[in-house]
Amino acid sequence: MEFSIATILSLLSPDKLVPGKALEKKLGCEDEQEIEKLQIALDVLEKIGVLTKDFGKYRRLTEDDVVEAKLRCSSKGFCFAIQDEEDADDIYIRETHLSNAWNSDRVLVKIIKEGTRRRSPEGEVKLILERANPSVLARVLEDKEGEHLAVPLDDRLLFELQLRKNGLNLDDAVNHLVHVNVTRYPIGQNPPLGKVVRILGSDAEAAADTDIVSSKHDLPQEFPERVLQQAANINSEISEEEIAKRLDLRDVLTISIEHDISKNLDLFFENALTLEHTEEEHWRLGVHIADVAHFIEPDTHLEREARKRCTTVHLGNKIIDLLPKQLRRCCSLLPNEDRLTVSVFLILDDKGQVIEYQIKPTIIRLDHQLTYSEVQTMIGTGTTKPELESALTMLNHIFFKISPLVKAQRLQRGGFDISLDQVTSYFKDEGRIGAIASYSNLPVLSLMTELMILIGKVVAEHLNALQVPAIYCSQGKPDWDELEDLLKLVSNLELDFELDSEAEIQSFDYYHLIQEFGKSDYEKVLHYLLLNSLKPNKYIQHPAPHFGLAYPIYTHCISPGQRYIDLQIQRVLKTVFEHGRDRRTTRVKKGVDLYSNTCHGQIDWNVLAPAIQNSLEADLHSLITHLNEREKIAQDAESDLAGLKKAEEMKDRTGKIFNGLITGVQSYGFFVQIDDCLVEGLVHVSSLKDDWYEYNPKHTCLVGRKNRKAYRLGDKVEVEVKSVDYYRQQIDLVTVCGGSDAVDGDFAD
Repeated sequence: MEFSIATILSLLSPDKLVPGKALEKKLGCEDEQEIEKLQIALDVLEKIGVLTKDFGKYRRLTEDDVVEAKLRCSSKGFCFAIQDEEDADDIYIRETHLSNAWNSDRVLVKIIKEGTRRRSPEGEVKLILERANPSVLARVLEDKEGEHLAVPLDDRLLFELQLRKNGLNLDDAVNHLVHVNVTRYPIGQNPPLGKVVRILGSDAEAAADTDIVSSKHDLPQEFPERVLQQAANINSEISEEEIAKRLDLRDVLTISIEHDISKNLDLFFENALTLEHTEEEHWRLGVHIADVAHFIEPDTHLEREARKRCTTVHLGNKIIDLLPKQLRRCCSLLPNEDRLTVSVFLILDDKGQVIEYQIKPTIIRLDHQLTYSEVQTMIGTGTTKPELESALTMLNHIFFKISPLVKAQRLQRGGFDISLDQVTSYFKDEGRIGAIASYSNLPVLSLMTELMILIGKVVAEHLNALQVPAIYCSQGKPDWDELEDLLKLVSNLELDFELDSEAEIQSFDYYHLIQEFGKSDYEKVLHYLLLNSLKPNKYIQHPAPHFGLAYPIYTHCISPGQRYIDLQIQRVLKTVFEHGRDRRTTRVKKGVDLYSNTCHGQIDWNVLAPAIQNSLEADLHSLITHLNEREKIAQDAESDLAGLKKAEEMKDRTGKIFNGLITGVQSYGFFVQIDDCLVEGLVHVSSLKDDWYEYNPKHTCLVGRKNRKAYRLGDKVEVEVKSVDYYRQQIDLVTVCGGSDAVDGDFAD
């Protein structure tokens, strides 16, 4: 059992008393030692005034001048507490007020000085809620006394760990890169202690990139034994009683389409498709989602481990799973196997509009499992094996008729696609990209994504209409500051696009901008920069628009074996199936159809009983912050791996010359995007030996005093790869030729 103060507090609220026994169950305390640890934590929290206790029940206390936040520190020791609310002020924390908290720790901060127009408020750390660095990447040194110390590679972690022997010869680790577990955090004047888990290599380049990323972000390598045991003991047999509760689709042609390397990576197969033509000449598309929630009960070791991880992390050929692989035998959709599913049926007209939908518990039997490449070949050539003729007919309808119409509907609302060269996500919806990606060599992939995202939209719409607790996936509008340089770049490339800086950015603006990209020789670079301007997805409890998808309401629901939010949404749907009230009272003879959108607008009663509604609401509320933080960690880890691979590639190209485009200019130099491999490097101003260059922020350019040469956004340059810092993913370039002639306005005043 592992828990943090943040986990305990997430289970408590200011207006409800929670029994100690309920906390023990939620946290999985099974023996006297675990219960004693929890009680010690509760007693301390009560003593410092964070919670109160009445008759064995606990309630959280709140103070107006105490806020929850996450620490963000710099390598120079400056720290700010970042509040969860987007518009809330960052709080400056002096080093003397950190109370031994480290970068990225979640903390309670007491405000000790109010902010002014020019200065941030100041605060002090009252309590460390959750440690963000239970392990660190470090280099081992030996001091004069022969003691071994671990110095974190992350220069925002301003401490050294004293190492304790744990069976490893620490002399062998000196001057090596190691993964260190923190065994004791600093207490008063006592330094932190750690133990070496693994020696990764003599330096970062000698270590495996996946090991570096996993260690840096403290990604779990294995499942605890009791989680594996519970997974192994799950009964995968489907009873006749369970089948009787479900719509039986085992005789309907059912296919699934997976990523080409999914089988090699042993990924969770979670989705399947059916298609029928209705009597009204409409299409009835069924998207069937593995019923993972049926096998994972709340408050079990399996469920708590999934909650802790929150998401599968895709690190190339290494997958950090949400759930143990043993669950594939009962949940993964495999050919010729009966599987329990939750199905969404869309009735679509000849324009691709959803005119009705249903969400039901079902049982299916998969007929064919295909890959995207196989499907692309089948519909491209129009031929296939005799046993797949029926499947080919179905695929032609989906990818030549239905999905393009659905896409056209989205584009009319202001949606847009980002063109990418390589598949960067194994999720079937937008994943962590934040928008629909299109691949010129695999168009069926983006067309499938179109349908899966539509499923997320209708599920969110349905839950909102029923007014049951849910978690929604939103994406805010890009910040003007993030887009400003890109728009200057577009202007300097003489593309015809303008945006009013006073107006709010809309999805339509991105659509029109992308149309202009097609006129440029640097279309690939521009798409990449536009993708980086998007905000990450954010999970919230109330519906909010998703900018990248141009939907007013949306959630994630199609991957319950890879994302915990999808599992929770599935739980909410199943709660409605089992406990939903389809009429105001039992005296009313006819109820509404809670499985269909035909009930929308007809319900003026609580679909769920108050006790169920409140319990669900509290569970989902306690999850939000953790979900967003784990998604951020996963995204950072996957980006880190991509960055390391690019750095490794450029290390091998040191001394070679490339064509590039200037995509950013600062006083210390300019950034060049190498079009060939979408790698960004820095030309430092000190490497420009031909003149003294000054920065003009108004025109975003560096200008030579004497030679009147300028380096501005959109200039084409030839650069040589000078050096590469592999771990920091920093690529230093020097110019060979390029730039442009300065004009009078380019010179700094």
